[in-house]
Amino acid sequence: MTVVWVVAGAFVVVAGVAFGVVVRRGRVGEVGGDEPRAGRDARVRQQRYEAERHGDQGDTWQRGRDSSG
Repeated sequence: MTVVWVVAGAFVVVAGVAFGVVVRRGRVGEVGGDEPRAGRDARVRQQRYEAERHGDQGDTWQRGRDSSG
């Protein structure tokens, strides 16, 4: 019976350590500060793309308007 308790205790310790490692690794990205910077860069890239798209569409519309008049 003692062997069962030792094996069960070892399993609980290993599971607890694994859980702690996973939780710690999950929080490292939050503390590092890379996520906010990456999100900001993605928003800037998206806004630049949208502005260029808007300009291209305006040029196309203007060319069509000039040629039909």
